[in-house]
Amino acid sequence: MLNISDILETITMIQEENLDIRTTTMGISLLDCADSDIKKSAQKVYDKICRKAGKLVETGEAIEAKYGIPIINKRVSVTPIAMLAGVSGGDPVEYALALDRAAKTIGVNFIGGYSALVQKGFAPGDEALIRSIPRALAETNFVCSSVNIGSTKAGINMDAVRTMGKVVREAAELTADRQCIGAAKLVVFCNAPEDNPFMAGAFHGVGEPDCVINVGVSGPGVVRAALAKAGKDKNLNEIADIIKRTAFKITRMGQLVGSEASQALGVPFGIVDLSLAPTPAVGDSVAYILEEIGLETCGGCGTTAALAMLNDAVKKGGVMASSNVGGLSGAFIPVSEDAGMIAAAESGALRLEKLEAMTAVCSVGLDMIVLPGDTPADVISGLIADEAAIGMVNSKTTAVRVIPAIGRKAGEFLEFGGLLGRGPVMDINMGSPAVMIARGGRIPAPLQSLKN
Repeated sequence: MLNISDILETITMIQEENLDIRTTTMGISLLDCADSDIKKSAQKVYDKICRKAGKLVETGEAIEAKYGIPIINKRVSVTPIAMLAGVSGGDPVEYALALDRAAKTIGVNFIGGYSALVQKGFAPGDEALIRSIPRALAETNFVCSSVNIGSTKAGINMDAVRTMGKVVREAAELTADRQCIGAAKLVVFCNAPEDNPFMAGAFHGVGEPDCVINVGVSGPGVVRAALAKAGKDKNLNEIADIIKRTAFKITRMGQLVGSEASQALGVPFGIVDLSLAPTPAVGDSVAYILEEIGLETCGGCGTTAALAMLNDAVKKGGVMASSNVGGLSGAFIPVSEDAGMIAAAESGALRLEKLEAMTAVCSVGLDMIVLPGDTPADVISGLIADEAAIGMVNSKTTAVRVIPAIGRKAGEFLEFGGLLGRGPVMDINMGSPAVMIARGGRIPAPLQSLKN
């Protein structure tokens, strides 16, 4: 039975506390699009995406109208394109252009999967795709790219780490006239999940079905509001319980949308990713949740502990609300997309070193961080290696999405607009890891990789 107070509470969450479905993402397998002729293969890719996802946007809008639940983005993720490039050969940018055309035709916001999985080495197609990423992102509007360079089972591919430092920098340089947006559409992973609905890291894993619907929820503003109503006299056990109950309610909405979309589109329902994904909107901030818990400012001492509690409580509350929890699921800390993080970074309270510590206990990693424009490629590679090591040793997903702000220095801003927000250029230690990065090879998997 419907409880009137629950309905009114949900309406308040949507209207006043920025509750929304961040994305419905259709995952599509392109394995049957492989062809030795790259032009034929790219056409098959375009045709299949248009056939499978042609009604994705229309369906999302119908669910929005039916329930009054905002669905901010409709997206598509596809099989890592490097797998097709290994069969077809040729210039992988052909695939990027086909993906971009398909995204424009069906009306989605982003399409992910211009990706390669190289944690243990390079297969045919991987190196060519990785080298092409800067051009692909510069020549398209909707395509997002990711590369998995490490895992707990495989260790860290340092040859790939060395290459990705250069690729990130080149992606920023080729789009310097557009706020370096190319680098903002590229993420480097360790332990990348195969069912992540969030960009830029979404790709359709090889263990996934031919077509599936995944949902990413949001709701930092709802959690912050719940804690504000609780007052300052609650102990941390009680605070964790409030977060769990709120995460449960948020996830139930994601479960509803996923089920409806699955039925309407006639494809399986994959997962609900219950990550708290912030936006630049005032109040819709993970940093503000941490401050509501009791920090003077995000980035101060106690920040990592508060984030660890938040992440754990979100997972515990969300997993009870759906039998299909997956993806990343926890709390995101993207600097440019979070009003509280932006303010803390701008004031100097939140520094890159503290953000790195926080990534050990949150959903993902160093996300949407703007670096000085003169940051060398080997320093970026060192940052990627550090973050991958945290993920590898702790058996968790970590990622790096950093944007070298070409021509800008610390204290200036890049203005992305929309959900990507605005990013303050943050200082980074310029001590060079060039000799270490140049060694290449592989950092061996840790002992815990032998679990079987």
